[in-house]
Amino acid sequence: MVIAFDAKRAYHNTRGLGNYSRDFMRLSAQYAPENRYLLFNPKPQEKNLMPPLMPSQTEIRAEGVWQMLPSVWRSWGCAKQVRGLDADIYHGLSGELPIGLGNRVRKVVTIHDAIFVRYPELYSTTYRHLFLQKVKYACREADLIVAISEQTKQDCIQLFGADEKKIRVIYQGCSNIFRQVADEESKEQVRQRYGLPAQFLLDVGAIEPRKNLKRLLRAMKIAKVYMPLVVVGGRSKYAEQMKQLALQLHLDVVFLHNVDFTHLPAIYQLSHAVVYPSVFEGFGIPILEALCSSVPVLTSTGSCFAETGGDAALYANPQNEEDIADKLSTIIHDQTTRQTLINNAKWQAEKFSDDVVGNNIRQLYLSLC
Repeated sequence: MVIAFDAKRAYHNTRGLGNYSRDFMRLSAQYAPENRYLLFNPKPQEKNLMPPLMPSQTEIRAEGVWQMLPSVWRSWGCAKQVRGLDADIYHGLSGELPIGLGNRVRKVVTIHDAIFVRYPELYSTTYRHLFLQKVKYACREADLIVAISEQTKQDCIQLFGADEKKIRVIYQGCSNIFRQVADEESKEQVRQRYGLPAQFLLDVGAIEPRKNLKRLLRAMKIAKVYMPLVVVGGRSKYAEQMKQLALQLHLDVVFLHNVDFTHLPAIYQLSHAVVYPSVFEGFGIPILEALCSSVPVLTSTGSCFAETGGDAALYANPQNEEDIADKLSTIIHDQTTRQTLINNAKWQAEKFSDDVVGNNIRQLYLSLC
């Protein structure tokens, strides 16, 4: 088969959608090497995010006038190239499908979450309106819809009007670098590079209100947590507000804004515990990264969190600072609980291994033959 991917996020996104796209395309090529894979990239990459292409993979770029209209090419203009290259399947990896693929090309779309609908205040009105129309179109036109969790599956049905019979839940994995144990020298080099404390709690992800850092800081004050908190994420107005709140609460909080992705495993492994009190996610990749790193995890009740964390995480009500504070004390001080979570992490992480995810991807495409 010839399978075309929307590879925009893989080439240009440093966050979750980019990591998902890169990992999905890697697993597709590894577990179904008999296929040919066309990676549709609308413009030259500014950062070296993509690993070297495998023999079965070919990058496809916009041609002619489309080079000046990369967004339009991605949403419409690339369809002619997809058909001209005799692609059997087009897979939109981030909630979108181009218009004009025709009936011969089978269509697959991955839906990650409905956060832009559930939390509209985080997005502009124009973005919400346009992306909602794109997602609804993709769900309607797709032959199969990949939901990255049961939570996302239900959101597809209830919020996007998707046909339940077309949906396949395929949990995502994470980069294998998180399954590799860093040696002491490497960890010490990372500790020195980022000025990490001897012991610390770790929070990884976009620094925005939905991630619930404000309640986490208040919960640390309630629980009298004196262990430093390291927050890894991009710069934002909200991040600056949280820096001020940490000062007001007299908490030791270190914000790291430009962490090399290859250093993240060592940072996870150096941490005492990972705290991820997000209000809502489609999957919660930092939970899985922590499990692969054999680090205890405190995350939230509700949403998709128990799907990812299973019995290898401790859960608190993300709306309740007292509950977060109580669970913080447990995950920091209760050695029995900590060891149980660490022991369970290995088995929970295996549910999202390359073998599991790769074979699910292979079966997904075979079902369209």
